[in-house]
Amino acid sequence: MEDITNQITQEKGQFDKILFVSVLCLIFVGVFMVYSATSVVAPSRTETAASVASLTDLRYLKKHLASIILGFVLMALMYKVNAESLKKAALPLLVVSVLLLLAVKIPGIGATVNGARRWIRVLGITFQPSELVKLSMVLFMAKYLSGGSFVPDSVKAFIKPIALMLILQGMLLLQPDFGSAAIIGIITFTLLLLAGVRIKYILSLGVVLIPVVVKLIMEPYRLKRVLVFLNPWADEKKSGFQLIQSFVALGNGGLNGVGIGKSTQKLFFLPEAKTDFIFAIVGEETGLIGAALVVLLFLVVFIRGIYIVGRLKGGFYMYTAAGITLLITIQAVINMAVVSGLLPTKGLPLPFISYGGSSMILNSAAIGILLNLSEGEVIARQESPANTGDPDYKHNRRNERVFKYAK
Repeated sequence: MEDITNQITQEKGQFDKILFVSVLCLIFVGVFMVYSATSVVAPSRTETAASVASLTDLRYLKKHLASIILGFVLMALMYKVNAESLKKAALPLLVVSVLLLLAVKIPGIGATVNGARRWIRVLGITFQPSELVKLSMVLFMAKYLSGGSFVPDSVKAFIKPIALMLILQGMLLLQPDFGSAAIIGIITFTLLLLAGVRIKYILSLGVVLIPVVVKLIMEPYRLKRVLVFLNPWADEKKSGFQLIQSFVALGNGGLNGVGIGKSTQKLFFLPEAKTDFIFAIVGEETGLIGAALVVLLFLVVFIRGIYIVGRLKGGFYMYTAAGITLLITIQAVINMAVVSGLLPTKGLPLPFISYGGSSMILNSAAIGILLNLSEGEVIARQESPANTGDPDYKHNRRNERVFKYAK
């Protein structure tokens, strides 16, 4: 044990550079794509063709760059913060998240966009609380699962996080925000499985929730999305228009793409080109090669995250690293699957690439935490013989067999 601790301590101050560079590359891709998707259409649609062609309005790019700068500040703060303080902040952060979700419904504070009331707008600043909810849920689950009182075989211990998950999902569905509710569900169930909760508990809950899921899908606008997913050409000029235009963009790109800035689908053909469907613009302008590189970058993020999880071996640090890895990569997979027609449409941005300040800032903060946990200092402290009397340490050792496959 002493040899392992000494070896890891020598890595003090060495964060995961591969993870950091991969995220930087994704952010740079996002800057080019947001500029390309908005520089032409940034003026309002009621302005003249001459004003659109002037390419002088860079308001979206400026806001995107401001979000990146603030994101880097939070990333640096999360990287430097004492990792133990994250555990103490887990519950207060979750409470703040819930309060912000409630504030969305307050007139004059909550803002409605495209029929969804998901944003808080104060003093000209817009924020989406669901992004904070997802990160705070990861930290809370990590704290709960690593606590000495958590017993994987206990039904009571299983019900507590499930009850919290259902409450948060209910609040999100009222906005409505089905995508964020699904992300929280996936993260909660996955972390419970990693913690050793019996699969029969999860399967039993799944059976109980089937009628609820069916009821949600049968909502008219969600049912329309499912039908469009199955056959977008049945209503190609209305409900199927966006998905078809996404297919056209990806098809136009071919192998090498039409060139940066030369997309035609962004010219009022593809709705939400700068946010939910920006991957279609990536495919059109950079082709299959560029799109594959973006997929590869997210794959690297996932692999490095799993590597960090494997080194941490259990406890609060490990669950936090696993939750953040899932948070980033699941959103990326769902977004790219929607754009490619592999899943029904969901309102989820592509992390680090889509335009959207809340997503950029909170995902950057999450990566800062992951980089913090990748340091040898954190791992050495976890493996230190001084921690062997800590209930959290015993929990780590109990679960080491489960997590060794994540290496």
